[in-house]
Amino acid sequence: MELKRKIYNKLLNWKKKSNGKTALLIDGARRVGKSYIAESFAGNEYKSHILIDFANIPDEILNLFEHESYDLDLFFAKLSAFYSTRLYPRESLIIFDEIQQFPRARQLIKYLVADGRYDYLETGSLIRIKKNTANIVIPSEEEHIEMFPLDFEEFLWAMEDDASFFLIKNCFDTLKPLGQALHRKIMNDFRQYVLVGGMPQSILAYLDGKDFEASDEAKRNIIRLYREDISKFASGYEDKVYAVFDKIPAQLTRKEKKYKLSEINKNARFFSYEESFIWLNEAMVINTCYNATDPNVGLALSADHSTQKCYMADTGLLVTLSFMDKDYTNNSLYKAVLFDRIDINEGMIMENAAAQMLRTSGHRLYFYSRSDNLNRENHMEIDFLITKDNKISPIEVKSSNYRSHASLDKFRNKFSSTLGTSYILYPKDVMIKDNILHLPLYMAPFL
Repeated sequence: MELKRKIYNKLLNWKKKSNGKTALLIDGARRVGKSYIAESFAGNEYKSHILIDFANIPDEILNLFEHESYDLDLFFAKLSAFYSTRLYPRESLIIFDEIQQFPRARQLIKYLVADGRYDYLETGSLIRIKKNTANIVIPSEEEHIEMFPLDFEEFLWAMEDDASFFLIKNCFDTLKPLGQALHRKIMNDFRQYVLVGGMPQSILAYLDGKDFEASDEAKRNIIRLYREDISKFASGYEDKVYAVFDKIPAQLTRKEKKYKLSEINKNARFFSYEESFIWLNEAMVINTCYNATDPNVGLALSADHSTQKCYMADTGLLVTLSFMDKDYTNNSLYKAVLFDRIDINEGMIMENAAAQMLRTSGHRLYFYSRSDNLNRENHMEIDFLITKDNKISPIEVKSSNYRSHASLDKFRNKFSSTLGTSYILYPKDVMIKDNILHLPLYMAPFL
């Protein structure tokens, strides 16, 4: 089964707009579907293509890059002969797959693009890790796009539903409820998406008979692969990266989800673990959410990088990571989410899903936290902050039976001069109450 991806249209736009003047680098977490989309695009849109897999590159091709790239006529002739593929000027694409394995090939892009004969597409994971950018000059001729796990609309496409998301968008634009029957149906689909996640292997495993166990095994394999990457690419501080990674579910079950290093080691300090957080974020394994200490001066400007929340970049992986040491049948989250029996612990899943949707929609993630031990009235915690039309919009994620929004009320009073629309994301239908826009969780991509 072929999974339809929105990024395909971005590749088409690049091809048309660039017309050979730039190469395009697709950056994303491992197993997010970069190689597949690159080959699909090449096969559909070009007369011929060559894929060079730097994770499994033959010695002959490695030597060609290292010693014979100065003569591009001979370089292309040998590539064509080795891969038994004829190359056509302006009608062929050369894919550099897993480019992080051979960073020096990125430097060659400058000269290949200047030559102008062919188009170039690069794919890579851990692209921004220091080890993979050391001692090379990143070419200015390289455009860069990020690829994320499948979003909810793409998941619905995989479920052969091409109509629902259009209606969801229409109800968001008009602020009209979907109605009980339709909302229940879409929330049921959304719960499946949250559990399965957006990694292609997990979705394909699930769709073969709606099999959550097969999906869970696919996700376990991906998590094992991530751990292998940590040992390989975080050499020297891998134990700290493992510690941060493995504690993510436990950190998110806390009422205040800020990452507490003291739960790893009571003597741990941020400066000694900072590189571990950066590694996971740049590998696109996690979505980091920073505390914006003063929204009045802007989110990025007031971001405290030592106070952060760490969400998994794919919520389905979080579901599996939470019970990685147990059998699938012991993972109570599947039942809790499917049957809407969310307590404070399982509620982390929906908050993680909101973080994932906001990040995929282009938002950098920020939250607001203020503690005052002397006056409890000054204490407040807002899950997410986004900027819309130069205004700050607070977002809270709530369960279906929530009773109050005290922190949101205090935040709205304190920052009224810069306040935009206030949102609550929850499992129910569209509603406006207390001058707060209540939206079903699946509408988060439109914020």
